[in-house]
Amino acid sequence: MRYRFIMLALLLPQLLIAQGKKQITLDDLYKSNSFAMKSVSGFNGMKDGQHYTKIVTSGKTQYIVKYSFENPADSQVLFDNSKTLYNGKTVSVDDYSFSKDEQKMLLKTEGENIYRRSVKYVVYTYDLKTGNIQLVNSTKILHSTFSPDASQIAYVANNNLLLVSPDAGVSDPISTDGEWNKIINGNCDWVYEEEFGFSKAYDWSPDGNYIAYYRFDESKVHEYSMPMYDELYPKNYSYKYPKAGEDNSIVEIYIYDVKNKKSVKANAGTETDQYIPRIKWTKDNNTLCIYRMNRLQNKLELLFANATTGVSEVVYTETNPYYVDVDDNMTFLPDNSSFIFDSEQDGFNHLYRYDWKKKKLTCLTPGNYDVAGITGIDEEAKQLYYTAAEKTPLERKLYAIGWDGKGKKTLTPEDGTHNITTVTGSKYFLDKHSSLTVPPVYYLRNASGKIIRTLEDNHGLVEKMKEYDLGKLELKQIKISENNTFNAWMITPPNFDPNKKYPVLMYQYSGPGSQEVADRFPLGNYFWHQMLAQKGYIIFCADGTGTGFRGQEFKKKTYLQLGKLESNDQISFAKYLAEQPYVDKGRIGIWGWSYGGFMSSTCLFKGNDVFKAAIAVAPVTNWRYYDNIYTERYMRTPKENETGYDSNAPEKMADKLNGKLLLIHGTADDNVHFQNSTMLVNALIKANKDFDSEYYPNRNHGISGNNARPHLYKRMTEFILNNL
Repeated sequence: MRYRFIMLALLLPQLLIAQGKKQITLDDLYKSNSFAMKSVSGFNGMKDGQHYTKIVTSGKTQYIVKYSFENPADSQVLFDNSKTLYNGKTVSVDDYSFSKDEQKMLLKTEGENIYRRSVKYVVYTYDLKTGNIQLVNSTKILHSTFSPDASQIAYVANNNLLLVSPDAGVSDPISTDGEWNKIINGNCDWVYEEEFGFSKAYDWSPDGNYIAYYRFDESKVHEYSMPMYDELYPKNYSYKYPKAGEDNSIVEIYIYDVKNKKSVKANAGTETDQYIPRIKWTKDNNTLCIYRMNRLQNKLELLFANATTGVSEVVYTETNPYYVDVDDNMTFLPDNSSFIFDSEQDGFNHLYRYDWKKKKLTCLTPGNYDVAGITGIDEEAKQLYYTAAEKTPLERKLYAIGWDGKGKKTLTPEDGTHNITTVTGSKYFLDKHSSLTVPPVYYLRNASGKIIRTLEDNHGLVEKMKEYDLGKLELKQIKISENNTFNAWMITPPNFDPNKKYPVLMYQYSGPGSQEVADRFPLGNYFWHQMLAQKGYIIFCADGTGTGFRGQEFKKKTYLQLGKLESNDQISFAKYLAEQPYVDKGRIGIWGWSYGGFMSSTCLFKGNDVFKAAIAVAPVTNWRYYDNIYTERYMRTPKENETGYDSNAPEKMADKLNGKLLLIHGTADDNVHFQNSTMLVNALIKANKDFDSEYYPNRNHGISGNNARPHLYKRMTEFILNNL
């Protein structure tokens, strides 16, 4: 009997592991990458609407393969890097694009990130018929694209926009005045790229006769310098960064006549202290649509500019008591008199059709819910495809509706989140579907929503997760006052006992329009949070006031007072948790990154009777230090709103620190400058407060590369274990 007991004791750990009782380690997360999710790399729907391409890697060999939607056995290798060499060199593709006739490709290699959305590549042209491969430029370039007839390639180099005819070996500069930190042509300045969400600042007209492009004059924008610690004497990296209330670039739009090799300036008005957040060609090859927005960002005008003369007229105007959000949800219809776009003018984000000739505006998707975005348009069927959070803010489903607002259909009925990639003609879609605890499955669906087949089901990850003792994850609704109910999720430790008391780590981002609580996989930092749950922590996240997909009034309630209501909510959530019988109310902590770092430090200071510890990664510590497009959208300028800037700035409340604070930042953060943390540190020192800090030399806002990410999470894990 004693022998059997000893054997059982020896076998118990193995039995527990076999039953899914493994513990997550930092090595699992950041070295062996045990929980890696697969995707469909390089998916590209083809012009015929019947085929798609994707990148396939086998060992050191890389292929771009063409597949049939209906018949998976029907495939063709378009590019094989083991057989197609350039001067004896293997070409490894990071990204690729087709010419309009799909007979040529641009192969983008050796990518080098500049900022969040701008990447320089060594670019090759590849002829699918002849197998000929050519280098576009001897150095790395930005934003290479074929002309519609594939005879020329436009790209940006040294702040200038150029045209090259590869077959003829001829290169024509469209602009010549580009200069670092002074003039930019065809590419965005830093703040446009970051806050308006695009970097390529030019566009071919549909017939290829014109190229419309941005010219940024950033001469008067203040420079920000960051020392780079990689040599005996550090070098300063300097770039133009307009902080709140400071000068912006003067932005102009030019239209280049490809045949005549001349540019005209589009008339965007006499005001230079304004924004041009988008340009789009209409269905008329001679008409360019220019978005014009005032600096307060509460008035948007759409201008139509003549490509030959530059003369423009205003065709649509929208104002908002708070601000107007700008995105890419706009499409021009073939009637050449109307377009579909999104707007929050009725209190929720909806799709509208506007006929500029009849001056008629029609809402296509009325209701108390938010549309997420347009995914496709079928001109033959006169159908519009879009995703929305119609049933609940936590979901995204795909819908189809007529251009007249009739005949709405749900195409993806499964609960959860559907991220849609459309195919030319909108006859097929790639649907990345996930739900709270189910990893993404990539489906090919036809226009009626029928699943044609599964491209990737992440079966390996599903099986891997079964090996580990994961905590229970569930969605909740938290009511902290009579009129305020918030969406939340919670992970409880494995073998959770409601009669015991557990420490809580709260996680949030909280920025305007953001969403951390949704029916999708994975939620933020999911497996690291599961590792902490295994160590006995409850992990909690709630989307407070100002977050997205609950209508305009909920999202914009934080206008002119960033940090106030959001931190009040998080403090209220902590107090709610403290009242639960299974929570150790003396061990509640909070953490976040970027805006979330701003919030976690604010909460620790304001809620010093509730929070024991906080981690702030790359936090804004005073909105005076952040860029003007983002900050002024929500706060106006410091001169107009001094109290709003200072009343909830962590820098201004450092003397309230009672708990434990870990402050983390990259010294080369081009987005939220290291200055934010140094100013907070200075205030903490002045207030004689103890704190922990960790800085990462030469790392940007993402704090990665050369072991930085595993080091960062090890540091945070140790801080939590020692202080919470």
